[in-house]
Amino acid sequence: MNRRSFIKRSALASLSVGALGGMSSCNLGEFGIRKLTILHTNDVHSRIDPFPTSDGKYPGLGGFARRAEMVKQIRNQEKNVLLFDSGDIFQGTPYFNYYGGELEFKLMSEMGYDAATYGNHDFDNGIEGLMKQLPHARFPFINSNYELSGTPLSETTLKNKVFEMDGLKIGVFGLGIELEGLVNPRLYGDVRYHDPIAEANKQADLLKNEMGCDLVVCLSHLGYDYNAEKYNFDQQRICDKHVAENSQNVDIILGGHTHTFLDEPSYFINRSGQNVMVCQVGWAGIKLGRIDLYFDVVTKVFRGSYIAPKVSKSQ
Repeated sequence: MNRRSFIKRSALASLSVGALGGMSSCNLGEFGIRKLTILHTNDVHSRIDPFPTSDGKYPGLGGFARRAEMVKQIRNQEKNVLLFDSGDIFQGTPYFNYYGGELEFKLMSEMGYDAATYGNHDFDNGIEGLMKQLPHARFPFINSNYELSGTPLSETTLKNKVFEMDGLKIGVFGLGIELEGLVNPRLYGDVRYHDPIAEANKQADLLKNEMGCDLVVCLSHLGYDYNAEKYNFDQQRICDKHVAENSQNVDIILGGHTHTFLDEPSYFINRSGQNVMVCQVGWAGIKLGRIDLYFDVVTKVFRGSYIAPKVSKSQ
């Protein structure tokens, strides 16, 4: 390393993540740092419009329009942005009953979602109903632990996907909850559930060690943690906490299903003694999750800065 590079690296080592956040992408590039911003939603549940201002719990919150504007502003400010959804896009308002999911997929496509995974409610109109709407989604669906062979979804669903941005490789895979007991069997047909922990380890090893990804992200619709009192009836289900603690090579889990509002991520220690970040932002598009990550191209290490989820409120 020459003297100039050494000075830059020494100066960078003294900077906090907060200080990095105040630097432009050009400045960061001079220090060999790549910035990545991940935005995420879950359990939007066909909430096209905001809740009415008369709503007793979420007055004026949620909906697509304000969230779309927030995403647009962030993309105007940041160079490398990925936008993901963790399932249950369907069901919850008359929009779904009338349009069957068409509107949701069209709006998400206009917002530039990069990928999503399936939630149990995305099967509420059956596989045929889901297949009918998938042409309106200009983004891939990723699921790794559903056996889809013998169903039309096998032709349209990815096991994983690698996104390449600014010299970075971000590997993404998806995990879905067991549909038995949640969804009428005639609606999910021949879809079969496999152990999400085993599949998480398989996909993460493939993405990080064979495909050379710098970061591995799981889009999960397993639920955050069923040990909480309100979920006692279901605490045997595998959740994000279990995946995090029993996996290797998974860096971030973006969760859904339990409608858990996390204003800051939870961290769990995996089988290799490393931290796994677990995030979830409630439901109905009320909040938009954001993670800013800084990657050192020399040390090959990410440093993360989790931004408190922004409220999506009508103006």
